[in-house]
Amino acid sequence: MNNYIWFDPIGWVGAVALLVAYAMVSHKKLEGDSAIYQLLNISGSLLLAANTIFYGSYPSTFVNLIWAGIAVLAIATRKRTASQ
Repeated sequence: MNNYIWFDPIGWVGAVALLVAYAMVSHKKLEGDSAIYQLLNISGSLLLAANTIFYGSYPSTFVNLIWAGIAVLAIATRKRTASQ
């Protein structure tokens, strides 16, 4: 069995995570600065990045890695602000 068969489901799970995060914020089920929202963004972006690296879609990889980085910074800023 081909080990690369996992890259498609990984990409789909990442896409679903990002869409769930967006839908939940849009319908006011989550706050845009909540940890859950940011964790969905990080996980979704990293899974999509793995998929796009495999397929050689480097512009999408770039966007997803930046997206994950923004979410990491948002969590770090939130923690820093909460501890003050």
